[in-house]
Amino acid sequence: MNADQGLFVPLILGILEGLTEFLPVSSTGHLLLAGHFFGLTQPETFIVLIQLGAILAIVTIYFARLGVLIRDALTGKAYAWRFTLSVALACIPAVIAGVLLRDFIQGALWHSPMLICVSLLLGGFVLLAVDRMPKREIYDDAYQYPWHLALIIGLFQMLSLVPGVSRSGATVVGAMLFGASKRSAAEFTFFVALPIMTGAFGYDLYKSRELIDASIALNVAIGFAAAFVVGAIVVRYLLAFVANYGFAPFAWWRIVVGGGGIIALLMLGQ
Repeated sequence: MNADQGLFVPLILGILEGLTEFLPVSSTGHLLLAGHFFGLTQPETFIVLIQLGAILAIVTIYFARLGVLIRDALTGKAYAWRFTLSVALACIPAVIAGVLLRDFIQGALWHSPMLICVSLLLGGFVLLAVDRMPKREIYDDAYQYPWHLALIIGLFQMLSLVPGVSRSGATVVGAMLFGASKRSAAEFTFFVALPIMTGAFGYDLYKSRELIDASIALNVAIGFAAAFVVGAIVVRYLLAFVANYGFAPFAWWRIVVGGGGIIALLMLGQ
């Protein structure tokens, strides 16, 4: 990062994180491409750490609902325990794979802009096809997903370890292919994001603890704040947008960004 860029870079990356984290377009892919094409770079651990802002955005918007779930779980309500176990089950595959493959993913896959662009492009076509596919919606309530569907969603979520695939995109596609409605699929991915992103934040913070100094701490704080504000806006309006327009707009965005990125890389000889 150039010295004259000051705090502009973490601010822009935080805004980009907030905009893309909960959309099926791959926040990590967008952040890495912003660094490759526009020089908007930060240490790799920055990308994971600013996700805490997006996590708190979910907590803020869903605070009342989370409170009800916790209260009902503590009072023994069956649906609350079933939903909690479903979310946990959906997280297990990606957690195991993420811990085992962290160094390979951040060391190799994150440094392949062509892989990211191809993932964005192909994922866009998959999302577009699934969005338009005629299907019977069996599950319309995210709180009532059966355990086998939660496990299927978890297995799909493992694909998001490849940059450009998108965590929310993978979970949405997996849910919709097996009978979930668009709105409930989007809502379920919010709840799955909480333990996944919190765990990724804590694990990466621990692994990178010796690399964090006062300078990066300030940048992380700025990126965190931007991701929190923008992420809260996205979460507040995303479900209504999906209910009205589906996922096609995000699919086309992925296709444009991925295809444009591939063309740019070929023209630059990269």
